[in-house]
Amino acid sequence: MLSYFTAIWKARHFWFSLVRLDLRTRYRRSFLGIGWSLLHPLAMTTILCVVFHNLFKQSVIDYAPHLLAGLTIWNYITSCTLQGCQSIFQGEPYLRQTPMPLAIFPLRTVLAATFHMLVGMGVVLVLVLGMSAAGLRELHVLPLLFLLPGLLMLFIFCWSVAILAGLMTVYFHDVQHIAEIGFQMLFYATPIIYKAGLLEEHGLGWLMQLNPVVVFLRLIREPLVEGVVPSLSTYGTGFAIICVTSGLAAWALKRLHRKLIFQL
Repeated sequence: MLSYFTAIWKARHFWFSLVRLDLRTRYRRSFLGIGWSLLHPLAMTTILCVVFHNLFKQSVIDYAPHLLAGLTIWNYITSCTLQGCQSIFQGEPYLRQTPMPLAIFPLRTVLAATFHMLVGMGVVLVLVLGMSAAGLRELHVLPLLFLLPGLLMLFIFCWSVAILAGLMTVYFHDVQHIAEIGFQMLFYATPIIYKAGLLEEHGLGWLMQLNPVVVFLRLIREPLVEGVVPSLSTYGTGFAIICVTSGLAAWALKRLHRKLIFQL
């Protein structure tokens, strides 16, 4: 496994160039440029704040950062998964010319999505800091330090899921369509537009225990939005999820590395 990561690192100039190409292509001749990556979550946050903050009995000051952080994380996970479905196919021309680690191509997808996610997280941080400077909410600096391990765990999770999605799509082309439907259903069972306590109050807390996305929402929201350090159990659950997904991804890569080229 160490040799595999070494091979990925040696090819860093190659996959970094692909990421830069993806970002340049996306924003080429665009009037708003990087602003387009923020437009969807900001627009959704605005309309949902107008519609739902009274329904959920939340002040806009508390609800807006909670909602924007949730939408940013959700969009990151869905983008990595859905775009990851096509990542191996996108790397087919390179794989036919030179043997290289398959994980490079899902990594390309995840790194591009990570750029947009970090921009979104930056907006949430500015929003929280701005409200704190205006005296609208209290700022807790120490918990912000725990945002870094949460983001790292989220990145590893998304890379693992993108690898699995890309490999499965090579053999089953309907994976992306199934994932799109699954994410539409999962969205309403995930505490993004509402607080997690709402599910617990209505006896639906078991939905969160079965939903891996909830753990990563907590790892990011708690230090960034709520100003508290995530519990050890939250980190433990997140680490367990990462072990399962990354273990499956490593097993699949090892098993399919030599065969996959014949399926493309």
